[in-house]
Amino acid sequence: MGENPVLGVHPDQGGRAKHVTATARATELIEIAALAAADKLAQNIVAYDVSEQLAITDAFLLCSGANDRQVRAILDEIELKLKQAGANLVRREGEREGRWVLLDYMDIVIHVQNAEERTFYALERIWKDCPQIKLPEAASTGEPR
Repeated sequence: MGENPVLGVHPDQGGRAKHVTATARATELIEIAALAAADKLAQNIVAYDVSEQLAITDAFLLCSGANDRQVRAILDEIELKLKQAGANLVRREGEREGRWVLLDYMDIVIHVQNAEERTFYALERIWKDCPQIKLPEAASTGEPR
């Protein structure tokens, strides 16, 4: 049995209904950021609607790069595309180390991690009960457009 696209769950896995409640703007920004990350060959791109759990943001985007240089390239592309879309970066953390950088745009928060950090911290484990935001096919495959 496949995933119910309306509910965002696999009925045969006993999951509860997970409706995406993030704003349309947050979802739009997540899609833009995901495609930008894919353009720089980011891996394991996934987005979660955290609007029901957090009052400070609507959605998280998680992705990883194979090394610190790729993490920086992913960040630069995401920032460029979101700026072109009119989004304002409020805070950027972790850039010095380049292993896990957080971009805070208020409506969305983006985590770009080195693959090792991604495995170690396993943020998906924390947010697994939140609805996943469906990403464009190009972002889901992690291939550049």
